[in-house]
Amino acid sequence: MIQQLIQKIQKTKAPICVGLDPMLSYIPEHILKKSFQEYGETLEGAADAIWNFNKEIVDHTWDLIPSVKPQIAMYEQFGIEGLKVYERTVRYCQDKGLVVIGDAKRGDIGSTSAAYATAHIGKVQVGSKAYSAFDTDFLTVNPYFGTDGVKPFVDVCKAENKGLFILVKTSNPSSGEFQDKLIDGRPLYELVAEKVVEWGADCMDGEYSNIGAVVGATYPEMSAILRKLMPKTYFLVPGYGAQGGTAKDLQACFNPDGLGAIVNSSRGIIAAYRQEKYAKFGAEHFAEASRQAVIDMVADINSVL
Repeated sequence: MIQQLIQKIQKTKAPICVGLDPMLSYIPEHILKKSFQEYGETLEGAADAIWNFNKEIVDHTWDLIPSVKPQIAMYEQFGIEGLKVYERTVRYCQDKGLVVIGDAKRGDIGSTSAAYATAHIGKVQVGSKAYSAFDTDFLTVNPYFGTDGVKPFVDVCKAENKGLFILVKTSNPSSGEFQDKLIDGRPLYELVAEKVVEWGADCMDGEYSNIGAVVGATYPEMSAILRKLMPKTYFLVPGYGAQGGTAKDLQACFNPDGLGAIVNSSRGIIAAYRQEKYAKFGAEHFAEASRQAVIDMVADINSVL
């Protein structure tokens, strides 16, 4: 699966993914008004607005990018109606040829992790038939439970040719409360990185493993250390743009050949029309603003690679 992502990155020359993390506050009034007129100010109305918002953004950016990353929490908050839109968004993006990274950060004890893996990247057996539920291409995973929690996901990856991005060093300000703590003189994130390499060793797909790592752009010095510890691990990199990470900060996440990382931007792209830089597009043309934001992000990142 990682080779599919790499091929799409090379084809588009865009090592980025668009985070489809919709909030109602991001959605232009004309879309909200239409959905609420049809379904009322209900969960169904909110979900319909999110779908129409997502669809326009995907329609205006799919040819420029290799991947999208829908964050499931933004859909779950609207209950079953939101999850229906999450599934619909995943399918629509895959139909457009995009690799879909399901951002769910799942992780639990063995049997529960197995169920999560089945739901998101595997197949569930129903009598004599097997079904794929959400069926994303990659899934983000929380490693806090250790091997017991991660192995069920790895097993499904191997069976279904899917991929993972395991949290190693996240971009948020308080990540260091746990991740930077020293254990036997070494920060915890380094120990997690070594386990990610171990888990991914028998999931190689060409030069890289299908088991990747989440490494935030906001800690470039740590990214450089992790790149050396995980030379054959692909990085999913949050923190660019709205969270403060710059293109220069990203350099350490990549290998010398320009591969090794894919950088996420969510509100910086999907809500670009609200930025002064893209205000000329206006709310009516929000998706055109998103397209321009993708073009600008790709140029910015490629300028330092």
